[in-house]
Amino acid sequence: MSDSAPGASGFLYVNAALRMLEQAAIEEAGGDGSVLMERAGAAAWRTARRRWPQARRVLVVCGPGNNGGDGYVVARHALQAGCEVRVRHAPQHAPSSVLAQRAAQAFMAAGGVVGVADGALPLCDLVVDAVFGIGLARAPDDGVTALLDAINALAAPVLALDVPSGVDAGSGDVHGAAVRATVTLQFLGAHLGLQTGPALDHAGERLLDTLDVSPAVLAGVRADAQWFAVAALTGWFPPRARDSHKGNAGHVLCVGGDHGKGGAVLLAAEAALRCGAGLVSVATRAMHVGPMLARRPEAMPHVVDDASALQPLLDAATVVALGPGLGTAGWGESLYTSALAGQHALVFDADALNLLACRGDRLPAETILTPHPGEAARLLGCDVARVQRDRHAAVQALVGRYRCCVILKGAGSLVAAPDRMTRLIAAGNPGMAVGGMGDVLTGCVAALRAQGMQPFEAATAGALLHARAGDRAAAGGGERGLLPSDLFPYLREGANP
Repeated sequence: MSDSAPGASGFLYVNAALRMLEQAAIEEAGGDGSVLMERAGAAAWRTARRRWPQARRVLVVCGPGNNGGDGYVVARHALQAGCEVRVRHAPQHAPSSVLAQRAAQAFMAAGGVVGVADGALPLCDLVVDAVFGIGLARAPDDGVTALLDAINALAAPVLALDVPSGVDAGSGDVHGAAVRATVTLQFLGAHLGLQTGPALDHAGERLLDTLDVSPAVLAGVRADAQWFAVAALTGWFPPRARDSHKGNAGHVLCVGGDHGKGGAVLLAAEAALRCGAGLVSVATRAMHVGPMLARRPEAMPHVVDDASALQPLLDAATVVALGPGLGTAGWGESLYTSALAGQHALVFDADALNLLACRGDRLPAETILTPHPGEAARLLGCDVARVQRDRHAAVQALVGRYRCCVILKGAGSLVAAPDRMTRLIAAGNPGMAVGGMGDVLTGCVAALRAQGMQPFEAATAGALLHARAGDRAAAGGGERGLLPSDLFPYLREGANP
């Protein structure tokens, strides 16, 4: 693959796997790491010329290691192309690796000059960020912090080589100062950390060049995750048979809506209908029945004052969506206990997750959990910052603890399950950060489970369908002010590709 953006799906790697890929690629190249460095620098220069053909003043900011070496190769290509090239490195960060020193010497032999960044950087048409690669696992020192801040202060586009400096490419964490790239060109394999969490505000457009490494080398290292874009939805929604009836499409029971929280369970119910469930019932408080019938008469609300009244509804249901507006007081906990005892296919959200965190119940293997970072932190007994520092590790920890499928919501939602490769949802936008969006997701996933999808597939397809709908709704009116109910027309549209 050459300087290309991803298609419908692809593989993602953490840093340890990328190091294995790099070592295997070097061995394929006869043990000479400079071969890969030359390929990386040439690929980056091709990307620069294609994206910014008018750029004549090129600033390359290099670090001491091999990422800096890639930068010196880019600088040499830019110099040979007739550009005005300036290379800077942070104080006390001159080339230190053998390959970086060799690349710097080749640049200077071609007529280039290397300077030390001692304050503001020179004006330019393009910045190439080659300060740090995947080796950085700590906050940069004061001198490098000043340099990264200076890069961000320039009014020029930034091409980051492999990783925006300051970002942990494996986890997505940002330890301190970090470059905000316009484009990040990844080498060999795509980084998991650049697809989720804080890194999304730094990576810009992400491209990949596999540096002409053979498919056998790439196949020899197991990926850590697989990302899915909206184009993947077509495989999950085949046309229905002409003689279909509502019984074929399953019966979702949404349980929730304690006093003052009826909207949450109604959002879940309507989402389940829009995603194709044949029947949707709602177990809720009496005060919510009238408004639900007025808003969405296709849903079937039932007054449930205690767990005994829930049992007939459980007996009729295919899937139970448990938690939206449920509350954690006596009413909610009694319904939670009854639903859990029924051994139904379950989708947990909101207060069902909070009750689970307190009680530590053993779950049926086919349960799907849908926590946001705060709920995930409660389920793991840690703080939100720890979850966000390494979202992949957090979702794996949730799977390990609860032994079921988990959707860790947020920027770059992750779907994981026992003995399955984690999936990343490459869709969604910041406008979806509003109360009620998770209730809609719960209804989506429950509807797909009711229609026969297995948990991992229903979780992936539901999260992707939900994110796509959010993007479509935002495209029509902007992200700020986006409401969960704005997604409903696009859920139906997405479920009929």
